[in-house]
Amino acid sequence: MPRTSVIQEEWWDLKAEVSWGNAPVGQDVVALLAENDQLRRALSGRVVVDQACGMVMALTPCRRGAARNLLVDVSRQCDLKLREVAAALVATSEGKPLPEHIQRALRRALRRLHTADLR
Repeated sequence: MPRTSVIQEEWWDLKAEVSWGNAPVGQDVVALLAENDQLRRALSGRVVVDQACGMVMALTPCRRGAARNLLVDVSRQCDLKLREVAAALVATSEGKPLPEHIQRALRRALRRLHTADLR
């Protein structure tokens, strides 16, 4: 038996009706749910990338753009997604070791960053 809930926002005087259970779901609801899920994943990935950029900026005096470029460089060298590299770097703040291949790529990227600063 389908259940229905009515939500009323008084200041807008709008009503939204949501069904769950065995009731058929419209294509527009399915599309919105998919978009919501995609946006949620994108935001969670962005948070960890921003945290990793902050760590790089604190450890190597550079601007945000240079920190992000460094992380992008490491992700390309390691053939990993940017958020995966960022998550590994952020995990080091919780005592987890940074994987060796990411360490090597990070060292190479830092050398290039410092070489570019000297020019």
